[in-house]
Amino acid sequence: MTQQLLMIEDDARLAAMVGEYLRQSGYGFTHAGDGASGLAALEASPPDLVILDLMLPDMDGLEICRRIKGQASDSARPAVLMLTAKGDPMDRIVGLEIGADDYLPKPFEPRELLARIRAVLRRGGEAGGGDAAGGTHKVMRFGSLEIDRDARTVSVSGNPCELTSYQFDLLVTLAERAGRVLTRDQIMEAVRGRELEAFDRSIDVHMGRIRSAIELDAKDPKRILTVRGVGYVFAKQQD
Repeated sequence: MTQQLLMIEDDARLAAMVGEYLRQSGYGFTHAGDGASGLAALEASPPDLVILDLMLPDMDGLEICRRIKGQASDSARPAVLMLTAKGDPMDRIVGLEIGADDYLPKPFEPRELLARIRAVLRRGGEAGGGDAAGGTHKVMRFGSLEIDRDARTVSVSGNPCELTSYQFDLLVTLAERAGRVLTRDQIMEAVRGRELEAFDRSIDVHMGRIRSAIELDAKDPKRILTVRGVGYVFAKQQD
């Protein structure tokens, strides 16, 4: 089945260019020119992914992202790829904190947008997929923390932890290398397959969200430790 994309963007020329490119790449594409029509399109036919411009004429794009990620049903909750103003990290940070799956600063190359879309949808597909032949169930356990790589779920003492698809991949990247200090560049390269942009601190935002989900006290973490001036390390021994 063709994966469906919804772009909420007030720049009609940009949306037309992006739409043509993405349709040629095999996706279904719908465009909404403002926040209200975007929300209506979401309710009428939920897409697989929303390309969301944060600078809309009628409402705050962050509020739209918050509404999307606040939906109760996982099946009706599409992935969100934010389009942000280049050089303005605050919207990016807030968007990631409320659950956006990725971001792309404007201006951007359509090829990079396509790569980001594919990566986000691939992670989402893996979350709902599985080995029909019944392969080995890949579960990692660290004390009361359980990471199920096949089901793409995380729990602490049996209680589920809410993470975005990208945050799950970050956690798995660290857990698979437990005890090894990883730089931000190494973490991002392992997850995205590309080097970290200079001065990009979004990795720290994601780590904060992961800690809030899996740590007893996010301000005094015991599972994901910060190595000052270097990066992060996932503790091998945990309670």
